[in-house]
This record gives sequence, C-alpha cells and structure tokens, in this order.
Amino acid sequence: MSKSLRILIAEDEFLVLMGTKSYVEKLGHQVIATATDGEKAVELALKEKPDLVIMDINMPKLDGIDAIKQINDTYYIPSIIVSGYHDEKLIKRATDEGVLYYLLKPIDIEELKIAINISLAKYEEIKSLKEELNTTKNALEARKHIEKAKGILMERMNLKEPEAMKYLQKVSRDKNKKLVVVAKEMIEADALFHSK
Repeated sequence: MSKSLRILIAEDEFLVLMGTKSYVEKLGHQVIATATDGEKAVELALKEKPDLVIMDINMPKLDGIDAIKQINDTYYIPSIIVSGYHDEKLIKRATDEGVLYYLLKPIDIEELKIAINISLAKYEEIKSLKEELNTTKNALEARKHIEKAKGILMERMNLKEPEAMKYLQKVSRDKNKKLVVVAKEMIEADALFHSK
C-alpha cells in the first residue's frame, strides 16, 4: 500500500491502543487522533475526517458499532471494528452499520495490514457504485424532463416527436444551455401559462 492514510484509533485499553498505534505507524500510516470512549471517537472523526477509523467494539459511553453508525450518518468513513471475541450477532450488526472489516484481538501487524487494504478496496468499490448510481439517477431525471418538454411542444406547436426534439436541441444550442435546463424552463413556463 503506497498511500499513507490518516487514521483515527478508538480503544479504551491503553496498552492495546499503544500497540495498534505502533502497528499503524510501522505500516506507514499516520495516527491523527486517538479516543478512549465512543463519544470522543465520534467527535474526533467528525472534526478530523480521517481516511479510516479503527474502533474497539466495547467502548465506554457509546459502543463501537453505535459510534460508527453516528459517524456514518454524517460522513461515510471506512471503518474496521476490533473485538475480543467472535460473535455472529455483533458481526452482523457491524456489517449492517457499514463496518468494512472485523478484527479479533490480539491484533497482529500482518492482519492489520490486510484489514486496512481490504477496507480501502471495499470503500473505493462502494464509492464508485454510489457515483454510478447518482449518474444513472440524474440521467433518468433529465430524461423525464426532456420527455415532458417534448410532450408540451408536440401539443402546443402540433409537432411530431422528432421535430419537438430538434426544436429543443436548437433552443439548447442557441441559448448555450444544457438540454435538461431548457426542458425544465419550458415545463416551468408552461405551468405558469396554465396557472393563469
């Protein structure tokens, strides 16, 4: 992994915290903040916006999974949860809240390296899927407006569909505006015209 990450570690056991911090730094990453309770972890994550959060599951004030949920409700930050025992219910709860990896104590540096790499790969995948979804959503939204504007033109100007499309494209070029913007303006103008 060539990229050095800014990492927040949340762990209430001092020795485990120091050990994890040492491993993270040996792996070439930077520990930008540490927290010893869940509430502080949320506060620091929202303030510092780290690239990754490594959080113990059993934290005072707010458990690790709830802390990650609160962080992800504001910013989606990749996270690894650390636990002293293997518990299917906890793993499922962690996964449901967007945790990308579940590490068992005692942590070993090689396992931590794998956890960081897998978490980041999953995070990049999620990010690109979200972007793809947004692009598709915007394209569908634009299509709806253009179809509606074409319908208005066909009705008002007695045009066939290809002519209505050509007319929209011409207005778009003449006004140097995106087709969807012209379509929205046409729909708004038509609504105004009909509300009188």
